[in-house]
Amino acid sequence: MAIILAVANQKGGVGKTTTSVNLATALFDEGQRVLLVDMDPQGNATTGVGIDKNGLTLSCYDMLMGESSLSDVIVRTEVAGIDVVPANGDLTAAEVGLMEDSLREKRLDSALEDVRSRYDYILIDCPPSLNMLTLNALVAADRVLVPLQTEYYALEGVSALRQTIEQIRRSRNPKLKVDGYLRTMHDRRNNLGADVSAQLLEYFGDEVYRTVIPRNVRLAEAPSHGMPVMRYDRSSRGAAAYSVLAGEILKRHGNI
Repeated sequence: MAIILAVANQKGGVGKTTTSVNLATALFDEGQRVLLVDMDPQGNATTGVGIDKNGLTLSCYDMLMGESSLSDVIVRTEVAGIDVVPANGDLTAAEVGLMEDSLREKRLDSALEDVRSRYDYILIDCPPSLNMLTLNALVAADRVLVPLQTEYYALEGVSALRQTIEQIRRSRNPKLKVDGYLRTMHDRRNNLGADVSAQLLEYFGDEVYRTVIPRNVRLAEAPSHGMPVMRYDRSSRGAAAYSVLAGEILKRHGNI
């Protein structure tokens, strides 16, 4: 039975999509069966694994609106090897449509139940806001991975996210919990990065993953080629970091 992991932070630009795409691929490379769900209307996770978001026949929108089954929407990627529920700008309209649905926050949860037994991990790439799409992801998830940039405003918005997670845990999803905080875009040459990293460890302790994702040119270049970094340049520091993170997560979950 799959562990469902939502990758969420209401602050944008912290590496959510980069983490979703590359962690999903790294877990696949460790022998895991992986489904990546793109819940962001920008569709960057979709293009990041080589899928043309503008050429989709079916997308996450169709699944959320009940117009197609999740199985019909899933695409097997040739580049990464993982399965993907792709998304594009159509997903913006789902927010309006879901508001009129009595089961609006449970649509994704219900859909994933039909395929959960087919995977070891289901990763959900959330949009950079606490909206109805993110709410669907958190209601469906078992755990939340929170990427945090090791820069000045790293903790901005995290308290609100923690409050949201706690509210959802109490009212809609009692199994939900934070899996860990991931330090991203870390520059070892920058004293501020080291200070923020230490601050995160002080605040969150063992909830912070030991793995740190570095600032890395190859990691930044990979999405423009429609590839996860371990396909674009497996020898890069970015690829190595996500491979280590996959191993850490598997160990944390007792899967190795």
